[in-house]
Amino acid sequence: MNRSIGSIALVVADYDEAIAYYTQSLGFVLLEDIDQGGGKRWVRVAPADGAQTALLLAQAATEEQASRIGNQTGGRVGFFLHTDDFRRDHAAMLGRGVRFMETPRVETYGTVAVFEDLYGNRWDLLELKA
Repeated sequence: MNRSIGSIALVVADYDEAIAYYTQSLGFVLLEDIDQGGGKRWVRVAPADGAQTALLLAQAATEEQASRIGNQTGGRVGFFLHTDDFRRDHAAMLGRGVRFMETPRVETYGTVAVFEDLYGNRWDLLELKA
């Protein structure tokens, strides 16, 4: 059996604002942006072209969905951006205005620092130990 997670939905306030943040601030690539009519779009971004898993940016369509923007995981870190060079990516992200919640720390599993995306979702930037 060959299965994988292709996309994970992330509720956002605005498609274009989210695309700009993920591509410019985090350095992701825009994989797809397809108009589906009625104000809906199929928008996928990923850390790299060819990445196995992508974020599906889903613009909130109801008040209930909008209430989840920035807090989809109840304040916990819910997203993990793996890197092969923590120092490089941490410095680049700081230079592009990404807001880190802490200074980098070394844990038993690797080097990590928590940051928030433009909506307040918490992420780990993480270089796993080899």
